[in-house]
Amino acid sequence: MQENQGVWVFIEVNEGEIEGVSLELLGAGRKLADKLEVPLSGVMLGEGVLPIANEVIYSGADQVYVVDHPVLKNYRTESYMKGVCILAEKYKPEIFLYGATPNGKDLASAVATDLSTGLTADTTMLDVDVDKRLLEASRPAFGGNIMATILCKKHRPQMATVRPKVMKALEADTERKGVIIEEEFNLREEDMRTKVLEIVKDVTKKASLAEAHVIVAGGKGMGDPQGFQLIHELADVIGASVGGTRDVVEAGWLKHEQQVGQTGETVTPKIYFAIGISGAIQHVEGMKNSELIIAINKDPNAPIFDVATYGIVGDALEIVPKLIQQFKELSKEKGGEMSYA
Repeated sequence: MQENQGVWVFIEVNEGEIEGVSLELLGAGRKLADKLEVPLSGVMLGEGVLPIANEVIYSGADQVYVVDHPVLKNYRTESYMKGVCILAEKYKPEIFLYGATPNGKDLASAVATDLSTGLTADTTMLDVDVDKRLLEASRPAFGGNIMATILCKKHRPQMATVRPKVMKALEADTERKGVIIEEEFNLREEDMRTKVLEIVKDVTKKASLAEAHVIVAGGKGMGDPQGFQLIHELADVIGASVGGTRDVVEAGWLKHEQQVGQTGETVTPKIYFAIGISGAIQHVEGMKNSELIIAINKDPNAPIFDVATYGIVGDALEIVPKLIQQFKELSKEKGGEMSYA
């Protein structure tokens, strides 16, 4: 019998609430655990987190390891890394998944270093080779031109960080039963080399593409900055957010926070307009889970049509103005309101 067994998910908690990506990973982890016929476990650290441990069970886990301690009130690499490593060395998981958030990426890299194991960063697809018991963590590589599947053959646990919005959370089942395992470690504040003196929140209001219900995204197929203005006009008419490809951002037509793709935002809107976008893997990985995708491209063989719900073959510079006019007329008929329910 092999020494390392079980699939673990690090459960990130902020201000008393579980991060969405952690719930998404429980959904993905459930599939991996079922294939390997092993338990799925959540790992939750913090202060005052025990009362929400059942939410991890409801979302797919069989058990939750909880370390509830004042030293863990605020995230610090040192304290969280020590707690996670003690758990991993004691229970020896086979696979360990983290959300690719700032804290998740920081913690995963520190844990991988301490446990002398591998780590695949910014994964967008997960699977497992049951016979070899290998985690298949895939992500775009070489500028998004290919998908690379990365294996960790010699070391355990096999670890990966996964981007938010690329996996699907299970629907919470409050009838689901599981085991909560409370762990107590000798963590002392005076032993910590870093101190949290103050937390200053950014109160600047920023529109998040990840939360948008409708996104109008444009690519270099719009020709130039003037042509790209049609993307903004269409978005204004239908009340949507504006996004774009990496090429558009690098050309200075959009800000980086408006980039959709592997090196930008991962989005799952109800409607996604992909206009003048060829459909490179790097971009598609960031939007393929949208509920409805409408693509406009003059190349009938453009890869974007492979993931589109509806496709229009033609010159975007001719089609988009007609769409803008049609939506304006529709908006007038509906009293200026657009609904996407």
